[in-house]
Amino acid sequence: MFNLNLFKNIGVPLYLFIYLIIPYSAITQTLKVDFIRNLENSLNKRDLEFIRKNFRNAESQNITKQFSKIINDFADSKWKIKKLKSNIPNKDILRIKVSGKKIVNGEIHLLKSNFDYLFSIENGKIDEGIIKNLFTTIRNDDMKVDISFQIPNKVITGSKYDIDIILNKPLEDVIITGAIKPHQVNSFFEQEILLEPLASGGIFKMTRAPSKPGIQIWSGILAHPKGMITFTKSIDIVDDI
Repeated sequence: MFNLNLFKNIGVPLYLFIYLIIPYSAITQTLKVDFIRNLENSLNKRDLEFIRKNFRNAESQNITKQFSKIINDFADSKWKIKKLKSNIPNKDILRIKVSGKKIVNGEIHLLKSNFDYLFSIENGKIDEGIIKNLFTTIRNDDMKVDISFQIPNKVITGSKYDIDIILNKPLEDVIITGAIKPHQVNSFFEQEILLEPLASGGIFKMTRAPSKPGIQIWSGILAHPKGMITFTKSIDIVDDI
């Protein structure tokens, strides 16, 4: 069995994915350009005091703790934030991109994460924050593995859908292993993934969405002679599209 916690010991912090999918509450009365720029700068400058001042007490403590863990793993991580147009009444949307690099045992590990943050503003604080369209990868293959991820952002409750992680070049005699598994945020650390040979040249899975609306999360691993790729993707489960 392949225990995800073991990744801490080889420098691939899969638990980072959890930091990027837990909903938070936050910040100011009006979402102005200056605020977005200040928030982005505070994350990039590691200005945790800015976060403490602009988040409610409980959320501030949690965010500060988790953010500290992220920058401990990827000390040079960079954050980019921009506001998106929202068609949802009383909701704002931020598009957030995180990138980082670190060297472990001579290998370069690259972090890339994109997600949208939906929230409302109440009493001067951002409330009811939800992460959507999360896609995060950590890889140490120097981008040499030509791989495509075909995972939907949104599916209807109870419907069947495909998850395809495709190696675009012929395998020839190359042996790869991998696995993918759904998980809940609170049980992620207790889960294990059994790596299996992928003779078909990728991970191809048909699954069924839960019967209730919410967010489904998939995490996976692909081990190739040129390196290892880990990924996490969130999928919106909705009543209709």
